[in-house]
Amino acid sequence: MRTTDLSELAAFDAVARHRSFRRAGEERGVTASAVSHAVSNLEARMGIRLLNRTTRSVSLTDAGAMLLSRLSPAFDDIGAAVDGVNQFRDSPFGKVRINIPNSIAPFVIGPVIGPLLAANPNLELEIVATDRLVDIVDEGFDAGVRLGESLSDGMTAVKIRPRLRLVVVGSPSYFEERGTPRSPADLERHSCLQNLYPSGRRYAWAFEKNGKEIEFQPTGPLSSDDHEVLVEAAIGGLGLAYVWEERAARAIRDGALVACLDGWCQPEDWLHLYYPTRKYMSAGLRALIQAMRV
Repeated sequence: MRTTDLSELAAFDAVARHRSFRRAGEERGVTASAVSHAVSNLEARMGIRLLNRTTRSVSLTDAGAMLLSRLSPAFDDIGAAVDGVNQFRDSPFGKVRINIPNSIAPFVIGPVIGPLLAANPNLELEIVATDRLVDIVDEGFDAGVRLGESLSDGMTAVKIRPRLRLVVVGSPSYFEERGTPRSPADLERHSCLQNLYPSGRRYAWAFEKNGKEIEFQPTGPLSSDDHEVLVEAAIGGLGLAYVWEERAARAIRDGALVACLDGWCQPEDWLHLYYPTRKYMSAGLRALIQAMRV
């Protein structure tokens, strides 16, 4: 097989996986037009259309789907063989891309970065922090962090530090004026700031004690998907906030915030670092996992 044939097949494989010429080009380090030209040459050589194209979408023809089903395992094997060379290097190198929720990134990945990069000077980390639910394979990440949600098939997950929990906090002046809730039922009489998912949907405050679970839906004057905003609003006395304990830790230490309902705020599930099972693990990813795992 000629080198050009293999390059055209690789271009088709990238477009078929991403359903996008632009993203296929980004993966291969070339322009979208170069990828389109390679796929067109392949179709002309084979005498059959492999992709249906419109200005807004790309889809596989039956012939394209059959070809992709045979190519994907072959390219996986090639990729594994190339990645396997990493085992013979003395230290991790190259780029590792990781996706992590923005709301927890500073206190999950923050303490790891310095020591990891100091110990591995040839390693480069690319961290994308977003609370949007991301498909790490589709978007080209080596690994991701999730808060215990179920993972899709084909993923391997390892427990990482820290184990987080959500707490209820308010300013000392707020508690002096409104009193301190002793149980979740007392929250009905308080100004409780609302939490949002990135989609804009509100989510309830969850409590548990002695096997009893309670959900409370706040109706306060402010709502946000950013825990930093909620912490600052609580410091300003606007109401009670339901935030990651680590996010409020400094304000609690400084006396700007006080936690309440501590016995009802149970630890969350373990955080997990996850990555595609079928992907041959690079030395860089292996070093990241070792630095973060429990």
